Amino acid sequence: MHTRRTLRRTRIHTCSRTRTRTRTRTRTSALTAAALLSAAALLVSGCSSPDSASTSASAGTAQLAALPRSTPSALAPYYDQKLSWRSCGVPGFQCATMKAPLDYAKPGAGEVRLAVARKKATGKAKPLGSLLVNPGGPGGSAVDYLQQYAGIGYPSEVRARYDMVAMDPRGVARSEPVECLDGPQMDTYTETDVTPDDRQETAELVGEYKKFAEACGTHSAALLRHVSTADSARDMDILRAVLGDPKLNYVGASYGTFLGATYAGLFPERVGRMVLDGAMDPSLSARQMNLEQTAGFETAFQSFAKDCAKRTDCPLGAKGSTPTQIADNLSTFFRKLDAHPIPTGDADGRKLTESLGTTGVIAAMYDQGEWEQLRDALHAAMKENDGAGLLALSDSYYERDPDGRYSNLMFANAAVNCLDLPPAFTGPEQVEKALPEFEKASPVFGANLAWASLNCTYWPVRATGEPHRIEAKGAAPIVVVGTTRDPATPYPWARSLARQLTSARLLTYVGDGHTAYGRGSACIDSAIDSYLLKGTPPAQGKRCS
Repeated sequence: MHTRRTLRRTRIHTCSRTRTRTRTRTRTSALTAAALLSAAALLVSGCSSPDSASTSASAGTAQLAALPRSTPSALAPYYDQKLSWRSCGVPGFQCATMKAPLDYAKPGAGEVRLAVARKKATGKAKPLGSLLVNPGGPGGSAVDYLQQYAGIGYPSEVRARYDMVAMDPRGVARSEPVECLDGPQMDTYTETDVTPDDRQETAELVGEYKKFAEACGTHSAALLRHVSTADSARDMDILRAVLGDPKLNYVGASYGTFLGATYAGLFPERVGRMVLDGAMDPSLSARQMNLEQTAGFETAFQSFAKDCAKRTDCPLGAKGSTPTQIADNLSTFFRKLDAHPIPTGDADGRKLTESLGTTGVIAAMYDQGEWEQLRDALHAAMKENDGAGLLALSDSYYERDPDGRYSNLMFANAAVNCLDLPPAFTGPEQVEKALPEFEKASPVFGANLAWASLNCTYWPVRATGEPHRIEAKGAAPIVVVGTTRDPATPYPWARSLARQLTSARLLTYVGDGHTAYGRGSACIDSAIDSYLLKGTPPAQGKRCS
């Protein structure tokens, strides 16, 4: 079953008017105004008409308001705590545990313990403080990202001047992870047909969504109400203070851009050098967000199809085939998988179902560097009846290891998404009505992604968030990065967020793949590095290839 990552999902607005791999992929009622205030998500309504239907923030959407500058006395023990650093077992890195209140509305009613890691600045020049990184998800482990990539792969000049820091958000990985299904149950969940053909298959799909939600509610009941993006943004401010930084320097990718933008909205005067790469648009409803992401995957697939058609080894058509022909051939292959799953050689006996095969293809859309692997996997599946390659891509997406164990990525992903926004649909009937719109957005993936949008419908905890604009008035310059053919965070989202943030500078990568920094564009990398090291943001509207 394909469950979308790197994103957020649906919100409901009451005004009348005409919702992401450790390199990362990428979320979703009503509370009283007092509760919203205490949860740090103060939304100020404005019911004017939108300036465009979907690709820019609605002027009628609520606005995220900043918190008071003074720290409440009840939070002082958290802001004053001292971290005890220890060896992580990874050379060059240190780890610690930070405490934060479970419920910011009731700071004395329990706490969460959050995993933090750092790698000290390596240079002799004057340090620039800490640089917090987050790879997205929601649900991606920032600590893993730091230790496996950012702490060793970011430009040496950046690592020389900054202490590289990461914190797994609450509910994620090492930070009191949300728990739901066990390995065999997750296998069943991911294999379930997500393009039902009749009432029985629809009932089976709904049943799996309910089992997933009920398991999360059973195993993580107390935590589920307190894993919102606003909660995690407030945790970041405690970490900033504990590290001794007057301002937060931050690089966030995919969902990490929403987390960073939320921090900027709540604490604008504490924003340092902030990069939001693969930006999300907080003003969209979950339904609209899911629909636009569907179109984003179609855009990415069209690029893959054009590239595939130039090659003699393209399994989806002869050299010179049109993207439409390639798309039709892939759809035909998915229909065959739906009727007859194929062997994979998996130790647990799993076959490649339509759902797993679709997820495998979608996984490769995040990075054009995986297109060759996708072609090989499709060739094996379509020509040799061997689904092992596509299953491996799907397993990498779900973070399933060879022993059948899953990380908590998908559990945290749903927990954050379903708390941040109300669900995209109230039931299967609404999905069925929306199918033509989703299939128009993507003939190949539309039905799959429409039904995947049902995942928060049966969640045991009501959403506390809603669509909102983030202006962050008074913040230092914030660099918003968008990739023109990004499948998971479509480029219009970056444009929209840049219009919302009063101090934003939009930096555009004309290319394929999800996010831009560190992906091979010297133009993008030099612009971001210069900003991080010198504080000079790129010129407004700068474009790179």
